[in-house]
Amino acid sequence: MDKHYYQLAQQTWQSKAKPLGSLGLLEEQVTVLCALKKTLTPSIRKRAVVIFCADNGVVEEGVTQTGQEVTRIVSEQIASGRSSVNRMAEVAKADVLVVDAGMAPNGTANISKGPAMTAERFEEALELGRETARRLAASGYELLAAGEMGIGNTTTSSAVAAVLLGKDPEEVTGKGAGLSDEALLRKVDVIRTAISVNDPDPKDAAEVLRTVGGLDLAAMCGFYLGASELDLPVYFDGFPSAVAALCTVRMDPAAADALFASHVSAEPAGQMVLDALGKQAPIHAGMRLGEGTGAVAAIPLLEMALNVFEESYTFEEGGIDPYQPL
Repeated sequence: MDKHYYQLAQQTWQSKAKPLGSLGLLEEQVTVLCALKKTLTPSIRKRAVVIFCADNGVVEEGVTQTGQEVTRIVSEQIASGRSSVNRMAEVAKADVLVVDAGMAPNGTANISKGPAMTAERFEEALELGRETARRLAASGYELLAAGEMGIGNTTTSSAVAAVLLGKDPEEVTGKGAGLSDEALLRKVDVIRTAISVNDPDPKDAAEVLRTVGGLDLAAMCGFYLGASELDLPVYFDGFPSAVAALCTVRMDPAAADALFASHVSAEPAGQMVLDALGKQAPIHAGMRLGEGTGAVAAIPLLEMALNVFEESYTFEEGGIDPYQPL
């Protein structure tokens, strides 16, 4: 992120004829966008949301309301343009891409019995994400968003969050797609077992992700790393993709600049993960759908703020004495 353009963008906001900082977090996101793209007229016309789809062996422990066959069914609906994210992406003028990061029968192992994946499989997933970001950049995409689809991935995400945040699994684990109270207790117990069995080092985010995470999380991590290497802004979505963002920043702190929060997940650790990332989200709506829907919902807000930044009149143009910071 270019500090010079960051300062220029801040000065441009201060010149606009409105109360200082009155668009809040949207002003900060536009400022970072300018700094990433090294211009005060950044284009975000070509945009895409990428849905990373994967299955999780831990589903066999009864931690979900549905079976893992649903991952492929929903992924196919997204690919055919029929799912919730497709409808929202139409409004946000974003293309929707589906990436198979490891759906059944190529999903992860059961984390309550051992590591989710081998070191080789983990590196393959990272590279899949990196290559996806590079390919989209080469195709002219200017703004990206990430989402996921994978039955059982709130279990793996909670396991990763518990280790990285140093929290008891009960504090960070929610009902996901709609578990009963009894099933939630079982989910928490399974996560505790997974952490005990694998004993990942909380200072090694890659190890944590490989042992108790999932292939969708690993691929999103690679996607964020690839986007950040190209100074390409990318919105992350709800709980699983935010956990992947936390892993990314723990692996490469410089990647944080390119990561934009979209909304606060309704999962118990949704705000905790954002706090750990040092990110604020513009949308507080109790969303927990996944599929990149929250990330897509944030795009029109950014576009509106950018339009204010580029087109609104200044204090000087309006003949108004500029507001002063007090």
